[in-house]
Amino acid sequence: MIDIRPFASLGHANHGWLDARHHFSFAGYHDPARMGWGAIRVWNDDTIAANSGFPPHPHSDMEIVTFVRTGAITHQDSLGNKGRTEAGDVQVMSAGTGITHAEFNVEDEATTLFQIWIIPDRRGEAPSWGQRAFPKAAREGGFEVLASGRGEAGGALPIRADADVAAATLAAGQSAVWRTAPERHQYLVAPKGRIRVNGIDAQPRDGIAVTGESEITVEALEDAELVLVDAR
Repeated sequence: MIDIRPFASLGHANHGWLDARHHFSFAGYHDPARMGWGAIRVWNDDTIAANSGFPPHPHSDMEIVTFVRTGAITHQDSLGNKGRTEAGDVQVMSAGTGITHAEFNVEDEATTLFQIWIIPDRRGEAPSWGQRAFPKAAREGGFEVLASGRGEAGGALPIRADADVAAATLAAGQSAVWRTAPERHQYLVAPKGRIRVNGIDAQPRDGIAVTGESEITVEALEDAELVLVDAR
């Protein structure tokens, strides 16, 4: 089953400094049919204006993955962690028993990112945060796993969920294959480029919800970037 969710159908909130599209119910956007997809609870497509950002706020018992598409995001939290995550790279926060953090775009240009929340398999553990730079060449022509709770993805940032977060960069005409299990749930967004997923066309920034498939073939109809989450 493949369900294309057009970008124009997503929840939308423009706060001036933040222009957000919500793939699933979040904050003031509520759609009973879009409360999550498997263990994937939130997928926000955010544009954060220059020299602005999220003031300190708390989280608990959630795996929060931030994939920066353009610009950079600067993080600071109640554990004393500080870091700057640039375009193409990833940060992961395991909120655990509770953490307060702030995220700011301190750059002189807008930052665009995906923030993805995944329901953890384990609760009540100490919070943690990490980031990693991923060489862009590693994802050219195929998927690279950026964060994983499944233990077999060497070098990926750890999360406390039975899930993988992966990315790919494809030139027009290239294809990438993701192998999975039919009982799992995948959600895929191409921030750039038109794509075809198991024969079904999608536009840039559309949401693509998949389940019941053992293999997902993504063809780039034009130069494309992809972000995919595979969860229980």
